[in-house]
Amino acid sequence: MRHGKKVNHLGRTASHRKALLANMASSLILHKRISTTLAKAKALRTYVEPLITKSKDDTTHSRRTVFAYLKDKTAVSELFREVSVKVADRPGGYTRIIKLSNRLGDNASMALIELVDYNDVYVKEGKAKSGEKKTRRGRGGAKKTSAPAAESQAQPDADTSADTTAAE
Repeated sequence: MRHGKKVNHLGRTASHRKALLANMASSLILHKRISTTLAKAKALRTYVEPLITKSKDDTTHSRRTVFAYLKDKTAVSELFREVSVKVADRPGGYTRIIKLSNRLGDNASMALIELVDYNDVYVKEGKAKSGEKKTRRGRGGAKKTSAPAAESQAQPDADTSADTTAAE
């Protein structure tokens, strides 16, 4: 029985697994999305999400801690400069795993793991275009604005014509 054994060993020794996850985490931070097997993606999620949480606090100690895991200077600087700024208000769940079709060679289940805030398809339009003003180009809006104006113009004309006929 495997009670309390949460680590997926991925069929590797501890040192190989540690190097594999460090390289995959660096690639994920630099490229924002990578394609891998489903088991590796799930293992990577538990590896990289605490690092992203740690990057929210930009101190020397947290940088050194993250560098001890990643062992890549460019990935650490990218994480602390860009990624941490983008996920600052998010309380967790920084990655998304999307299942793909099985690999042709060995039929392994494949997955796409990506950073949530960097996918333009799933980002809400309010967040993506918060500073821009929406312009309407449809014809439906013009009728609504001109119709009340036409009615308000028609009523005073009727009143003035009635007043003029009454005055005569």
